[in-house]
Order: sequence, then C-alpha cells, then structure tokens
Amino acid sequence: MIDPRAAILDLLARRAAGATICPSEVARALSPEDWRSMMPSVHAAVDRLVQDGSVRLSWKGKPLATRSGPYRIGRFGDD
Repeated sequence: MIDPRAAILDLLARRAAGATICPSEVARALSPEDWRSMMPSVHAAVDRLVQDGSVRLSWKGKPLATRSGPYRIGRFGDD
C-alpha cells in the first residue's frame, strides 16, 4: 500500500461495522519501519476523506467535527 487514502479505506473495509482504526495503524501499514514519517500524509488523507464525507472521526466514542488531538477513524454511517 502506498496511497494513504486507499490504505485508510482498505483497513476500514476489513473491520466490523462500527469499528474504528487509529491513524498510526494506517502509517504502519504503509511503512512498518518508518511509520512516523508517514503520519503527515495520513493526516492529510484523513482530512480529505472527512471533507468528502467518506469517514468520520471520534475520540473515546464522541464524534469530532475535525481532526484535533488524538482521534479514531471510522466509516461514515457506521454509528
């Protein structure tokens, strides 16, 4: 996997309805050895997916309107 956006959607598709993923899971899938360097690309992809209405963000079960601080990524409509 090279494209962070595709990686996010692929990881979510593999999860049960309502499940979420951590941004670092995406980065690790993209570059296991150097995942931290992938985080800016992952965050940018998340922002685009949120704008498109493709994913939702949350933290500790509470919805987030935008990415801020720690967050989880879920499929839009999986509540």
